[in-house]
Parts: sequence; C-alpha cells; structure tokens
Amino acid sequence: MQHQCSLVGLLLSVFILLSPATADETTTISNAATYGTWEGWGVSLAWWAAAFGQQDDLADIFFTTKWTTFNGVSVPGLGLNVVRYNAGACSWNTVSDGSTMVVSPDMISSRQMDGFWKDWNSADPTSSSWDWTVDTNQRAMMTKAQSRGANYFELFSNSPMWWMTTNHNPSGNDAGGNNNLQAWNYDQHAIYLANIALEAKNSWGITFTSVEPFNEPYDSWTGSTGTQEGCHFDRSTQNEVTIYMRDELNNLGLSGILVSTSDENTYDQAKATWSSFNSTAQGSTGRVNTHGYQYQDGDRSGLYSLIKGSGLSIWNSEYGEDDATGEQLVSNLILDLIWLHPTAWVYWQALDGGGWGLIDADVEAGTIGAVSQKYYVLGQFTRHIREGMFILSGGSDYTVAAYDASAQKLIIVAVNWGSAQYLNFDLSSFSQGGVSGALVNRWATQIGSGDQYANFTDTYLSGTKFWSYFATNVVMTFEVDNVKL
Repeated sequence: MQHQCSLVGLLLSVFILLSPATADETTTISNAATYGTWEGWGVSLAWWAAAFGQQDDLADIFFTTKWTTFNGVSVPGLGLNVVRYNAGACSWNTVSDGSTMVVSPDMISSRQMDGFWKDWNSADPTSSSWDWTVDTNQRAMMTKAQSRGANYFELFSNSPMWWMTTNHNPSGNDAGGNNNLQAWNYDQHAIYLANIALEAKNSWGITFTSVEPFNEPYDSWTGSTGTQEGCHFDRSTQNEVTIYMRDELNNLGLSGILVSTSDENTYDQAKATWSSFNSTAQGSTGRVNTHGYQYQDGDRSGLYSLIKGSGLSIWNSEYGEDDATGEQLVSNLILDLIWLHPTAWVYWQALDGGGWGLIDADVEAGTIGAVSQKYYVLGQFTRHIREGMFILSGGSDYTVAAYDASAQKLIIVAVNWGSAQYLNFDLSSFSQGGVSGALVNRWATQIGSGDQYANFTDTYLSGTKFWSYFATNVVMTFEVDNVKL
C-alpha cells in the first residue's frame, strides 16, 4: 500500500508539471491593495430573529465558523460579524386621544416589529410612554451574535413609530410616494433611535457602530396595502433627518456612533440621494449604505467613485433574492466586490421561504426547513475573506481576491460560468507569490446542487502559478500561504 501511495504521488506531480498548458483561462491577481480593509459579512435580524431568536444552533451557524449539526446535517458556520438590528415601528396601545395604529389588511404579522416608544406623551425614555421589555427575541439573537464574535452592530429603521406618521400606518403613506413622517416629528424620529442606542449601551451590553434612520426611503410604500413596515422620505426630508440624527446622538453622548445613510433600494438611487444632500448632511454622515436590489444593473462604479471622493466607506447593507441555487448571489456579489468596493456585505433574511432564505423557513408559521445551496455558496466567501483583510483585484470578471497581511495569506474566490475548463491563477505580481510546490487548499460548491463546501487537497503551486479544473457553475475558494505583497 505504501508503494501504491508513492506511485499516486508521483503521477500527481507529473500531472501538475504538465497541466499549465491545459489551462483554458488565466487571471493575474494584483498586489495593489487599493479597495480598502474588509470590515465583515452580516445579516439583518428582522424578521427571522423575531421568530427564532432564542435558538443557539442558529446563532452558531450564522455567527461562528464551527461546524454545527442542524436538522441532522453538519453545517459549516458562516462566521458573520455584522449584525443589523431593526428598531420596530409598531405598538398596539391606544393613545390618550383615542389614536391607535392603523394596520394594512395585507400586513404579514411576523413583519410587524415591536417599537419601544408607544406614544407622544413623553420623550423621557424612563416614562410610561416607553416600553423596554418588548422585542425580546430579536435582542436575544443580537446578544448571542455578540457572544460569538460579532463586533459591528447597526441600528436601522424601516419606519418611524406609527404615531409619528401622517396616517398612523407604519406600512407607508396611502399615497405611496408621499412623505409619511410628519414634519413636526422629524426630530422625534431621531430622538427615538438615539435613545434605543443609549439603552442598548447601558442595558443590553451592545454599542452600536452606526445608526441608519431610513430604509429604502425614496421608494413608494403604500400603507393601505403594505405587507411590511416602510416609509417614503423625500430627499430634502432625508437631508433634515440625517442632521437631526447626528445632533441627537451627540446630545446623548454617543458621538462615536456613525450615522449611515440612506439604505436606498438601488445603486442609482443611492447616487442621486447622496448628491442631493447639502454639506451639513454629508458632514453628518459617517458611512454610505446602499441595497443591492438592482442586481446586475446599476452604476456601481459611479457610486464608488462618488463616495470615494468624500473619504467615506460603502456598505451593501441589504441584499436578497429568491434564487436558492446561489447563482444570482455569487454573480451579484462578485459584481459588488469588483465595482462597488464595499467594506461590508449584508444578507437580508437568513431564514425565509420562496428561495429568499439561506435556510428555508416559514417565519409566519415558525417552522424551519433545509439549508439551501445558496448558503454554501455564500460560505465560500464569508469563511475565507475575513475582517481586516485587504480586498485586491482578481484580474477578471469571475475572480475576487483578498489578502491577510498578518498571516501572509492570499484568498481567491472564482466561479466558472462556462463549459468545464481549467482556470489558471498567476501570482507573479507579488513580491513573493507563495512557495513553489506548496499545497493550495481549495473548497468547492456546485451552484444548484452537488458539492456543498467540499474541501480538496490536490492543488499545488508551480512557480507563482496554480490551476484547477472547474466544472460548469462551480464556485471555488483557494488559500495560498507565504504570499508577500
């Protein structure tokens, strides 16, 4: 048996030496670390955490990199470290004048999030106008995430509290594209969010990194038929609320918390909103957030160029779609990393149905199904491109790369959309492109079905190059040691 293993090793060495000529495509990884330091990968907690926030196995799956047994299957943890916490807009009390929340007949109840400020009688967060006991499940999952290593926390709002709105409906204005935050409540909305941030710091053990007072604010949200919380803000209103938000955080001694804006639905909307802000609003902003629902369209590079000039970073703070295969996810994620250059990337619903979730679930019914193939596709990125790494140019439209300076490790993630072929990776631009003959660990996930984060030890450096055979629609991650910029 020992002689047979030696023969296999010899044949493999010959194969490695002969294979460069068989590579169908070659990409050269750049050593120019020009796209910022990676802050992390994340997930929003609403709405899934409001239903399943007490489950430790889900916390392990999403916020560690350890393998966890889930529904009888061993699942590799995603290692997410960015958490977005949703400040709710709903309460079911009656105010002194008889006012109550208006609920759309199409509202999905699991998308109604408990709010803390129940009425306008008092802005004092210790008064009976406030209830800090609600929303226990979402807060529980945030605490579990922190205990497992999550270290970026963002507080965001889908809608102001219902009583701050013109129609008392947290699903939006009945006219859709009209503002739904009453003008005299612009500052109240900021006061609400700032006090949540203070309560989190003082009582929950959570210090928010940032507060985002809007969610897709330029979109139309029709309260009379809405299925979730939402609120339209004209850009001039966003400008004012952003300034109030910065002032109210400062007033509570929270000057270290960034104001992020504006969580627009698309890259193009984000460009237009940022360009509309005056110098005071832009100066009040500590980071620009955009959502990724323009998918393969939109001027990602234009938004990056616009924000880069301000010295701020960009987060893709929400992305999701109904393709459980992972095909759309990997395509749009690679486009983001190549053209948008975010420093963090956040998935929307970790558990959901209809292909939206990383794990299939009926949040309304409280039932959980199987881990989707999309989950494993995302893990090819999140488990390897880690906080503190530099994002590099992968040299092609199918490759992204990151560099760990402390470990002198290069990470490459690539996808093959075409016919089965060899892909060749050239590290010659680095001062040291690894050690010739060294093992390059690789992991593979088949889009749709097949391999789910399978690990292989069959790839070796030849000089400053290596190559691997890719079946169609395969995502692979490679880790190359002893690489120096």
